[in-house]
Amino acid sequence: MPPSLRDWLPPEHLVWTVLEAVGEMDLSAFYGDYRADGHGRPAYEPSMMVALHLYAYARGNCSSRGIERECQEDIADRVIAANLVPDHSTIAEFRRRHEAALAQLFVEVLSLCRKAGLVRVGAIAIDGTKIRANASRDQNRSYESIVAEIMDEHERIDRDEDERHGDARGDELPQRFRSRESRRAALAEAKRQLEAEREHHPEPERDHDLELDTERLAHGGQGRRGWLREGRHQLDERREREARPIARSRSERLRESKRRLEEELAVEVAANDAYEAHHTQAVRSDGRRFAPPRPYQPPTTPEGRVNLSDPDSRVMRTKGQPTVQGYNAQVAVTEDQIIVAAEIATESPDFGHLAPAVNAAVRDLDSAGVSERTDTVLADAGYWHKRQMESIVSAGTQVLIPPDSDLRENTRPGWSGGLYAFMRRVLATEHGQEIYRKRKTTVEPVIGQIKHNRRVDQFRRRGRSAVRAEWRLVAATHNLLKLHSHCTAASST
Repeated sequence: MPPSLRDWLPPEHLVWTVLEAVGEMDLSAFYGDYRADGHGRPAYEPSMMVALHLYAYARGNCSSRGIERECQEDIADRVIAANLVPDHSTIAEFRRRHEAALAQLFVEVLSLCRKAGLVRVGAIAIDGTKIRANASRDQNRSYESIVAEIMDEHERIDRDEDERHGDARGDELPQRFRSRESRRAALAEAKRQLEAEREHHPEPERDHDLELDTERLAHGGQGRRGWLREGRHQLDERREREARPIARSRSERLRESKRRLEEELAVEVAANDAYEAHHTQAVRSDGRRFAPPRPYQPPTTPEGRVNLSDPDSRVMRTKGQPTVQGYNAQVAVTEDQIIVAAEIATESPDFGHLAPAVNAAVRDLDSAGVSERTDTVLADAGYWHKRQMESIVSAGTQVLIPPDSDLRENTRPGWSGGLYAFMRRVLATEHGQEIYRKRKTTVEPVIGQIKHNRRVDQFRRRGRSAVRAEWRLVAATHNLLKLHSHCTAASST
């Protein structure tokens, strides 16, 4: 008998933890996406593909070609794949096809950590880190540049058609469509293929027109800038719900980028019109009307830039570090360095992401069966958002955020009294300092472990939804490594 590969791995190897964890997971979302009628080529076992991705990401191997290579060269990967070697295109297609299910693995691993007693959520720390997108900063283009390239593409297509068709029109029916019988057979076959495709890959429901919520616009902040900012925020929320995949064709990405810039201009115009209408009709608390707003004319053509490789990505800035084209990856971490929330933001500042991160942690903890509730949320000064902080406190959770960053020698101008002074007094106490010190020993080491030790410093996929799934898979493997260390330590005692 040939030697067994399983005998070549020690009992405390990570691969055994991965295989046991996958065996306890609910993978029905993966299995439900395959046909059960026997048609088509047999697919690779979904549980094997899930284990392969978890093990690869845990070791910092996020490349589909790298995973294919490891299935040939690495003993643990060969044990998982039973000596099969899925090619890189199959691995990449598995990620694309099961994007939502792979993101949900985060909750499955979190549930396993709960069963092992690793999830204690007395205090959680929130932080964000900038991770490069699968896109170059050189591909950030203005509206004029995009339109010019589209026009150049149209001229090139015309020249190619002239060379290909000559004097012919080029849209004449093919030979197989020129008789009634052949035309009926071809259309029937096309209809059958289209129905089968829709059955397995239904189109997501999309809102065609964005109707701005005027009540939220009015609460978005003082003045016109607050209304325009809230309008952009509502547009960003809709794009997040739609989760449009990024096209592979450059011509399609050009048209999509042009559409996005035009959409942003339309939202700015609508938010400005709503502001002026509200300002004209609104009445002060003393019964007087507001003064007429200052004249403002929105731009006639879209401003700003969009990245042609990944339109969802943005230029991310961090003080003291080079700018990157990427995403703001948010995490919420417990005192035991277990990640309880992993989300993606497209805005560079952390301002405004406090409540979404807390809500995501509550949602994922509930899904993982954790009944314990967080009593304290810790974050750095970049997360200071008075309204969100008050909302979290009113729900029964304390918030510790310094009003001033570590880089400032003095307090921020105008940030005195009220909540600012109260938070400074709390953080000046010995008890407040002891609690807040946990932030640097929880969330910051986790980010360092992911980005530097595991070398996850760039996303492989494109688009917010795909990047979110990848980030949650990275977070799931971090928790899986914590679970493996816990199980290994327990078995050695």
